[in-house]
Order: sequence, then C-alpha cells, then structure tokens
Amino acid sequence: VSTKLTAGGLGGTCVIRGCVPKKLLIYGSHLLEDIKDGAGYGWSLPDGVSPSLDWDKLIEAKNAEVTRLNGIYKKLLDGAGVQHFEGYARIVDPHTVEVNGRTHTAKYICVATGGRAQRLPIPGCDLDGVLTSDEALALPKKPEKLVVVGGGYIAVEFAGFFHGYGTEVHLVFRQDKPLRGFDEDVREHLLELTKAKGIHVHAGENPLSIEEADGKLKFKTDKGTELLVDNVMFATGRKPSSQDLGLEDVGVKTDPKSGKIIVDEFSRTNVESIFAIGDVTDRIQLTPVALMEGMAMAKTMFSEEPGKPDYDNVPSAIFSQPPCGTCGLTEEAAAEKYGSVDVYVTKFKPMKHTMPTGRGEEEKMMMKLICVSEGFEDAGKVVGCHMVGAEAGEMMQGIGIAMKAGAKKADFDATVGIHPTAAEEWCTMRTKTRTTTKA
Repeated sequence: VSTKLTAGGLGGTCVIRGCVPKKLLIYGSHLLEDIKDGAGYGWSLPDGVSPSLDWDKLIEAKNAEVTRLNGIYKKLLDGAGVQHFEGYARIVDPHTVEVNGRTHTAKYICVATGGRAQRLPIPGCDLDGVLTSDEALALPKKPEKLVVVGGGYIAVEFAGFFHGYGTEVHLVFRQDKPLRGFDEDVREHLLELTKAKGIHVHAGENPLSIEEADGKLKFKTDKGTELLVDNVMFATGRKPSSQDLGLEDVGVKTDPKSGKIIVDEFSRTNVESIFAIGDVTDRIQLTPVALMEGMAMAKTMFSEEPGKPDYDNVPSAIFSQPPCGTCGLTEEAAAEKYGSVDVYVTKFKPMKHTMPTGRGEEEKMMMKLICVSEGFEDAGKVVGCHMVGAEAGEMMQGIGIAMKAGAKKADFDATVGIHPTAAEEWCTMRTKTRTTTKA
C-alpha cells in the first residue's frame, strides 16, 4: 500500500491494489465451491479429509504476480524509450514538473494520479484492523469475521471473495439494495443470490461507530446492530488524488466538492498544456476507460486530428459471486432517452447446477435485453444488456462489440446460438416481458 511519500509502483491502482490482485483472489475463492460441487458429479474425498487454505501461500503468490507485472510495465516503458522517475511530483508551471528535487519540462503535462479509497469519518475509523480495499488485498491473516461497509461493486466483490475463503461476512449498506446506479433487475437478483450464499446482508443501515473490544472490533449501526469482528472494511467510495500536486498554483480548475480535475471533451484542463485522464477526472472509473482516454489524448496532442473518448456502450463487469455484466443503459434511463423500450428478461438455473450440486438457487442466472420500441426513433436498436451469472464478464465483452456496431434485436434473433451454453439465451429471448415508457 503506497502513500504520498512512499513508492507506488508501475501499474497503479489496477495492477497493484485493484483489478488484478482482486481477480486473483476471486479465482481462488471459488475453488472450495468447485470441490463441493464435485459431489454432485460423483466425486468424493476420503472420510475426514477436507481442503485447507494456506493464506500465507495465497498472498505470497498474489504478490509475486503483481511484482512480475510491475517488471513487465517497466520493460514496456524502457522498450518505448520512456524515461521513468519514481517519486512525489508537483507541477511547477504549465510546462514543468518537479520530482525528487529535479525539474522536467515538456510541451504537455498529463495528470493521471488516480484516486484513493475513503473511510467514513465515524468514531473508530482509524483503529487498527479498520481497512479499505488497499489493505484488504494484503491482509497478513484471513479474518474469521468481517464487516464490509458499502453497497457498490467493490463492496460486493470483496464480500464475495472473503466469504468464499470461509470468512463470516456482514455486508452493510444504507440503500435497500446493492449497486446503486445499476439496472434494478441486476440489483434485485444479486441481492437474492448474495443472501442465498450465506452472506449476512444489513440493508438500510448506516455505520455509527467502531470500538476496540478485547482484541476485536465492535461495530455498531443506527439500527441497533452490534457485531464483534476481526476487521471492518470501508468500501464507501474513492476520491480523486488531486491534492498537493501544485494544480492550484498553475490555475488548473478542480471541483471544490469532489476534488476531480475538470476537463473538456478532449481531456484538456483549462490550462492549455495540461491534460488529465483516468479516475482523477472522475468520469467512468474503469481501467480500460482510462486507456481509451489516454489514446484519445495522445491523438489530440500529436496528430492533426484531435481524439475524443466515446463513453457510449462501455461494457463492464462486477466480479461479485456470481458476477454481473452490463452494457448500455438501464431500463429507466433507456425509457427516458428513447421514449419507449421493450424489455426481455429470462431467469434460469445454469446447466452445471441441474446436476445435484445443491447450489442451483444461489447460482441462478438472469439476463436482460432492452431495445427501442416500434414506432420510435431507432426502433429495434439494442440499448441495454444486463446479466447476473457465471462468466458474465466474458459474455458482456462480445455483447459490447455488437452494441457498439449498432446491433438490433433482430440481429440477436437471427444469430445462431452455441448449444449448450448460457450465452445462447441472448439469441433466444423471443417473448417480451414488458414495455416501459418515459415517465
């Protein structure tokens, strides 16, 4: 975990304390379920034998992979002839950056400092054992009991993988459902499955305080819940890392409330030579989106035609358990934009769990397709696809390509499905569930 005054490492949040280590830990957390599922297929372990987890070995292997990736990024920079300076940087003037007492000048400056996980300012938020996602990815000991505060994608992902490793997980959020801002069917379905898996859900509750109690942490909410746990993890948002960079001194505008750097459609700040991309601008907080912004910015800087990021139909996945995938608009947003949309929803038990694994209800899949209604502009165009279920991220990448190309519902219907797969359901949703019109 890096701080303002310690080395961060190449790769940033995603590689070091985000997507990559998280996904590695998620892979491992599924294996016990897979072993148990084997009983439904005739496999068994000798009597009295059960799998055991070596947490130290797991974290050591994860750290080794992160270190390997750090090295790969350094080789890529070296191979491209990029000079790399590691240290705390400040912008001195519109063309000059100071790092470790040395100044470097350039025609352009790009700020890509990302964001930082935040803790809610409640009593006890800074006690030992209180975490953000940064520390949770490098815990020296697996918690036996954990509170995760928050209802966003980071919260449900971490709650899922800790539960998979055998931790008793309590997920606390103030809304009635997790994943605020996502499609309502996704939110409802994931909530059902999260409960079915055995994660303790405390919806509609706000944290009040954390206290030390006999080597544990006592966590309290405004609904009277009191939990004695090993760790409390805050997954309550991230704040752009724009402070103490010298931005104010050179006149770069930031949002006074969020701290995000304000940029135009070409990622340029109000200072012509200074650009900003990624989470520090708080547009869409996804690594591939930052890459898109970087490529468009480079085109603006060094080609005759400026490049502008395109935020329409950006596919994404939530690596909850089971995972969610989404591309395009929610049902509500689609109806508001297009006037009227037809909605197709299917729910089913995945084929793997038609065998007696005993987990069919907690792995039930949901797929949803939204297209513009007949008689409205862009009739038939697919404007939203959402799902909960195994391999959601893998499916949604292909769906994203189709939607980017402007696919219509008729194109999905005309495509031959691959059988037997869950993905073929995207090609066989013939019966409309409902039509939703603009409120």
